[in-house]
Amino acid sequence: MLDIFKKWIDDYFADEEALILLLLLIVGFTVVLTMGDVVGPVIAGLILAFLLQGMISRLTRWKVPRPVALVITILFFMGAALATLLVVLPLAWGQLKILFGELPKMLTKGQELLMLLPEQYPAFFSETQVQEIIALASARAGELGQWVVSLSLSTIPNILSLMLYLILVPILAFFVLADEGQFFRTLAGMLPTERPLMTTVWKEMNVQIANYIRGKVVEIVVVGAVTYVAFVALGLQYAALLAILVGLSVVVPYIGATVVTIPVALIAYFQWGTESQFVYTMIVYIIIQALDGNVLVPLLFSEAVNLSPIVIMIAVITFGGLWGIWGVFFAIPLATLVKAVYNAWPTRRAGSPVAAKAGQEVS
Repeated sequence: MLDIFKKWIDDYFADEEALILLLLLIVGFTVVLTMGDVVGPVIAGLILAFLLQGMISRLTRWKVPRPVALVITILFFMGAALATLLVVLPLAWGQLKILFGELPKMLTKGQELLMLLPEQYPAFFSETQVQEIIALASARAGELGQWVVSLSLSTIPNILSLMLYLILVPILAFFVLADEGQFFRTLAGMLPTERPLMTTVWKEMNVQIANYIRGKVVEIVVVGAVTYVAFVALGLQYAALLAILVGLSVVVPYIGATVVTIPVALIAYFQWGTESQFVYTMIVYIIIQALDGNVLVPLLFSEAVNLSPIVIMIAVITFGGLWGIWGVFFAIPLATLVKAVYNAWPTRRAGSPVAAKAGQEVS
């Protein structure tokens, strides 16, 4: 058994660069897990700089001087951020408060519908079961209301911290962009001069992450905006709130759209019942989801992440459990990183580059 373990170590951990890369990955994950709250603004600033770098690169390709392109990009971001903070979020928050005010009426209507189940489907539902469901729903609704009140009160002391982050993160992103990669080149100078494994992984991840994050942000904005316009045209209540949910649902592949369908269908049903307007709303929602999956996603993600649905589900569950919503958002890039490292990892098995290199050294 000891010989087998030694052979496995020799096959997969004989390359010095591979060990350094593994150590860097372990340190990086450990820092994020243990100091996530502390380094959060730094990570957010780096991510923001990464997102804005695409716009700067495109402007420079159009013969715009880089300093001018940097200023234009920062001004564009600040305008979009202000529009979100001053228009979108207040509108959604106002609709959310109205929705919580209407919840008792919705619950009453829902209870009336549930009480009809034992009469219509006596083989599947009993009055006792329905009463238990109603009691559970009422208790959860009360807990939700208390949570909203406590959330609004608990966020007051954090406003200053939030404002500080809103100032620090863009400033950090600005200096990272203005630095033109000098900081990262300095860090790279600490690594081995010959690093083909790290270079291979970095090149693949640079393309994949750039394609995924920028494309995902555009997808969220487009899907959310189109959904808002469609719901307003249909006269659906809480259009802004639902549009934000539908836009954010694209972050979680397969699961997000399915989960968000429930509040869309419930609000449409409570507003119109089974009238034709409810059917039109669901048809429009399904069309938006179909266009997103079959037109927008292939258009934005030209270099698709080649991961199976099973791997994506495991990544979402794993990284979401570790880092919450940020883990969900970056689940696919992180899974792609794991895949890139796995594909490029050198071994001494027959036919591998390391084995060939070792054979040349011996000869």
